Amino acid sequence: MSLAVAAPARHPLAGRVGLVAAVVVVLGEMIWLVAGLPGAALVSDLGAMAVSSWAAVLCVGAARRHPHALRRFWSLLAATMMLAALGRTVWTAERLGGIDLPHTPLVGGLFTAGIVTGTAALLCSRSGPRSLIGQARTLLDGVIVGLALIPIGWLLVFRDVADADLTDPLRTFGLLYPMFDLMQLTILVAVAGPGRPMWRSLTVIGAGLAIRAGADTVYVSLVAHGSYAPGHPVDVCWPLSYLLVGLATRYPPPACGDGEEDVESPLPPWWRVALPYLPVGGAIVAVMLSRRPTGQTPHLVFVGMMALLGVLALRQGLAANENLRLVGRLRRLAYSDQLTSLPNRLTFIRRLRRALRAGGPVAVVLLDLDGFKQVNDRFGHAAGDRLLTTTAERMRDAVGPDGMIARLGGDEFAVLVAGERPVSPERLAVRLLAALEPLPGEEDLGVHPSASIGIAEYGPQHTSHTDLLRDADIAMYAAKASGKSAYRTCTAELRESAVGRAELIADLRRAVDEGQLLMEFQPIVDLATGTVRSAEALVRWRHPRLGVLTPARFLPLAEETGLILGIDRWVIHEACRAAATWREHAPEVTVAVNIAAAHLCRPDLIATVTGAMGAAGLPPRALTLELTESALIEGSEAVLDRLAQLRDLGVRIAIDDFGTGYSSLSYLHRIPATELKIDRSFVSRLDAGDARAYATVEMVNRLAGAFDLAVVAEGVETGAQHAAVTAIGCRQGQGWRYGRPTALSDLLPTLVPVDAAR
Repeated sequence: MSLAVAAPARHPLAGRVGLVAAVVVVLGEMIWLVAGLPGAALVSDLGAMAVSSWAAVLCVGAARRHPHALRRFWSLLAATMMLAALGRTVWTAERLGGIDLPHTPLVGGLFTAGIVTGTAALLCSRSGPRSLIGQARTLLDGVIVGLALIPIGWLLVFRDVADADLTDPLRTFGLLYPMFDLMQLTILVAVAGPGRPMWRSLTVIGAGLAIRAGADTVYVSLVAHGSYAPGHPVDVCWPLSYLLVGLATRYPPPACGDGEEDVESPLPPWWRVALPYLPVGGAIVAVMLSRRPTGQTPHLVFVGMMALLGVLALRQGLAANENLRLVGRLRRLAYSDQLTSLPNRLTFIRRLRRALRAGGPVAVVLLDLDGFKQVNDRFGHAAGDRLLTTTAERMRDAVGPDGMIARLGGDEFAVLVAGERPVSPERLAVRLLAALEPLPGEEDLGVHPSASIGIAEYGPQHTSHTDLLRDADIAMYAAKASGKSAYRTCTAELRESAVGRAELIADLRRAVDEGQLLMEFQPIVDLATGTVRSAEALVRWRHPRLGVLTPARFLPLAEETGLILGIDRWVIHEACRAAATWREHAPEVTVAVNIAAAHLCRPDLIATVTGAMGAAGLPPRALTLELTESALIEGSEAVLDRLAQLRDLGVRIAIDDFGTGYSSLSYLHRIPATELKIDRSFVSRLDAGDARAYATVEMVNRLAGAFDLAVVAEGVETGAQHAAVTAIGCRQGQGWRYGRPTALSDLLPTLVPVDAAR
């Protein structure tokens, strides 16, 4: 339980009674002084002592109630109020002893101590600077503003006062109270916290400081001109300022999150930065105007300006030191990774370019963590960050002095090996793979690092560091393709393959817009009658240089790059138009279209399908969407909802290549499918009399019947396979036995019954 909760609560009735009493004292004193009643000086002294003592008691209570972080603030403020009460008591005693204005060392010391504790309280507030340098900077800002007030005050208040009237040091020191008030007010503005909600207690205390600054200014002016007498109406301002301090204790502490210190502070507004320097300009003008006809500068103004110059120099020294520290921090931010403390990409590139300019052998070892996304998805990004940190430590230990390791970004790291090599890059890759092997217990937890590593050595085929990094990247992806947790060195063959792949992707981006795609259709027949019931739409790419490419050549690239979405939309529209043409010859014929997994996650899937059917005038029952098991099972509830809506519209849903994916029976209850397509890998083994293959196809056929799903046997190429799937009871077949993929014009004549047994 926090100290704030454990501390005894203030009795609300007693608090209200005390507040009402303090308000009555201040109002009574105001009326007394304004009316000029007898004993005004004593009433003024007693009122200030009473209200300051009351405020001190309330500050002590606030220190006990509020959290530990605010205890010092309220304790120092309580000390300030106690010193004010004690100073006013000594003032009263010495005044009653015969001194009209007792500016004695004791009184001056008590009031000065109160200024020190009050200033310390402001610096210790919740929103004040935490470091000693920050506190010193804020204090100097306040001192600068206060010292700048001296020549301004001289010009406005003391210009017509003779030097003899200011020869008494204690009297002169008493004239500096407005400067201290303005200093504290500046500090309060500085610590209020730009960008944060203003704490009401500081607002009320700031109002009290402003009232006290105005009262001290009036008091100093009256004393300087010899027109002040104790009991003057201005005296009511001091107990009023104490009243506001007591009122500030009634507000609750500022709400702060547990991690507030970790949150980056907002940038201060421009006026906050310029605040301590704005009065300096006025001070310079005041110095010029305060010079006497003889050319001399008043002693007090001269001393004040010398002090101001000294404080400004000290403040600028702190600013220069802070700038140096900021430059160092910016350099660390610019050249190192904040999570792992390794050099970042910028540092790595600079070191790599320097090594290439220096000559000698240079190699880059590029690492990419395997399965890092799954760690983030399963355990959260905090676990992913911990994995990156521990992985960086392991790799740093494995590399040692033999290279410079850096984090390039995400889960990608690189090692620069340059100059005389104590070990080869391949040997270094072996050490890294060994360092990333799971420790005991890590494999069971499912959070352990492994990496795919690509190696590239600088040679005549490279023109810059970008070519070297590209080759390392090519080798790294080759390592991933070979089974992960391995390394590959970039070769000419790998480079040519990667360049060809990149060129193919670039060409694929233009394929749809330039009309390079074409459609072929493979018939699906009714095994009982030999009638062509449907056809599967298959996309081809008529490449201007490589000729006609099959889907296996370019669709994986399209899925990897996101181009599959545009291709899918084109296929759906073309297939619907083709089916509408077929149905003029055979009204019951349907068309089947493959849908990529990425398209299932698109919220516009339904609009794409319905738009294509509407444009072609194709009824929904004439369209079948084919989807793989993995795409369906990995889909979210939103995906299943979209498929259910399409099913409700009449569109048929087929599970393609059934038996090669998860084949989870529980998912068959959830997926709104209308048919299963048995994968060709099972059908192809029926030729050899494989009993297991026969049993698998038979089981899938029975399973489909139990779920009221139609069955299509894929990959039927021989008469034996046709006889087997027919004997098992499959109703439809697809494969070269019934027809190869062909153009629409060649398919139209087949839309009549054919002898499927030939």
